[in-house]
Amino acid sequence: MMRIAILGATSQIARDLIVSFSAAEDKQLHLFARRPVEVTKWLASVGLSGRCPVDDFAEFARQEFDAVINFVGVGNPAQAVAMGNSIFDITLRFDELVLDYLKMHPACRYLFLSSGAAYGSNFNEPANRDTVATVAINNLAPHEWYGVAKLHAECRHRAHPELFIIDIRVFNYFSRTQDIEARFLITDMLRAIRDKTILKTSPDYIVRDFLHPSDFYGLVSALLAAPPANAAVDCYSRAPIDKPTLLAAMQKKFGLRYEITEASVSVNATGSKSHYYSLNTRAADFGYKPALTSLEGVLEESGGILTMASNEKCIYG
Repeated sequence: MMRIAILGATSQIARDLIVSFSAAEDKQLHLFARRPVEVTKWLASVGLSGRCPVDDFAEFARQEFDAVINFVGVGNPAQAVAMGNSIFDITLRFDELVLDYLKMHPACRYLFLSSGAAYGSNFNEPANRDTVATVAINNLAPHEWYGVAKLHAECRHRAHPELFIIDIRVFNYFSRTQDIEARFLITDMLRAIRDKTILKTSPDYIVRDFLHPSDFYGLVSALLAAPPANAAVDCYSRAPIDKPTLLAAMQKKFGLRYEITEASVSVNATGSKSHYYSLNTRAADFGYKPALTSLEGVLEESGGILTMASNEKCIYG
């Protein structure tokens, strides 16, 4: 039985993984959060009441774990903007919490949720194995703080080659549990479909690679099963998708109406990136093999969100 600590169990991506792990009989999860009562209520709402111990972070160091997965951070652009420079302190605090634990338990594995933003803000082309991280050290802008915080954490991890740490760089993740009010291109599309309005979007050409929850679970499972290592891997689906193709697919599948306009407004918490995805497939070396393309995953999860929205409208009028 592998004992796994989940730090930051209130995050969306953490909750999706917890649900995925619930069917694994060889894994025992222990959840940690600043608001444990909220996590307990959520477990009950998804039919997992009593399946996992839930505690605040003060209890973490007193337990024995085979692996720790650190989700502490933000996943919403607006939240990243609101958090400001405190992202440095929060990232460091919880990373050091785990690093101190590993010094006492050196056999424990550590999976750290990093970000593609650790490469910097220049994504005129997708990242690859030879991409160099760039930091505008003499003119660091607030939208770069999130990525720099992740980069600093990764540097700390590489400085401990004796520890089993793998940084997972998440670029784009999408599931039916996504807050539809968040400011992402896909959620903007979904609100327009739900509200029967016209989406106003810029003519900017962008390419994204959306990871489905099942493939994220596959990646984490592969990393936990592989021989221990100290490394970083990038998340990727079976194929990325560009904005025109995604707009056309959402129009065909769900009746999205949209208008290309220079006047559209979006939130770019980590900067504007035309090709925000990676061709670095190092995760394959650990046994990872994605099952879904970005388009397949987005259409599947969007259908789930719109069905739930329609049901709520019927119930509440």
